[in-house]
Amino acid sequence: MANATPPPISAQLARPSPSFRLRTSNLNNLRLRRVFDLFDRNGDGEITVEEICQALDRLGLGADPTELASTVAAYIRPGAAGLAFDDFEALHRALGDALFGAPPSPACEAAEEEDMREAFNVFDENGDGFISAKELQAVLDKLGLPDGRSIDRVHQMICSVDRDLDGQVDFSEFVHMMRAITVQSS
Repeated sequence: MANATPPPISAQLARPSPSFRLRTSNLNNLRLRRVFDLFDRNGDGEITVEEICQALDRLGLGADPTELASTVAAYIRPGAAGLAFDDFEALHRALGDALFGAPPSPACEAAEEEDMREAFNVFDENGDGFISAKELQAVLDKLGLPDGRSIDRVHQMICSVDRDLDGQVDFSEFVHMMRAITVQSS
């Protein structure tokens, strides 16, 4: 069915992913920053409604630009062309609160480890307990990140966290890396 109209974005959000908002704020902020950077195609530090529509289309989640514009407009600062990261974060938080209720209280270690395991499993495609250069490159490529185009760059990324020097990232190294990451506010 060519040119079928996608369901409205509000209908698509009625069945949110359980990972929409992770229990740990550091992982959530890191992931949200990466999403923001992916949506900000021209790198100007703002995401326009057009950029959001393009990103949703690429993800197979086409949205009605008019409906999206009316949802996003309340979060765009006067005089701005689009959402700055803080605005995008506020929109994400509001959508999360509307879909899931208030955010959970600070997570215990078990919940954090579960989130870490979920994130690790995204990269560990073959389930062997390690992230290889090939697996990391595949995920980066799927995300459309330029680092995924160069296997040398992927090897550098792995070497930067590979504490036991086996050429791959195990869960412990992944957790250590994730805990060391600090999201710099813009």
